[in-house]
Amino acid sequence: MDNEHPNTSQSRWKWAIALAGFLIVAAFFLFSEHQAHFFGFLPYLLLLLCPLIHLFMHGGHGGKSH
Repeated sequence: MDNEHPNTSQSRWKWAIALAGFLIVAAFFLFSEHQAHFFGFLPYLLLLLCPLIHLFMHGGHGGKSH
């Protein structure tokens, strides 16, 4: 009776490792083929991050009186 259902945890790990390997290879080729587009977007990304950095670094400028 125990042989009817194979061990699914080993099967899941094999699928997870295969999926991770595929995603790593896909990310490498995606980055290498679109490198110019990615680096062209970086200055705009820094400008978009400025308000978030301001909020987190200054604490919102509220209520902290020393």
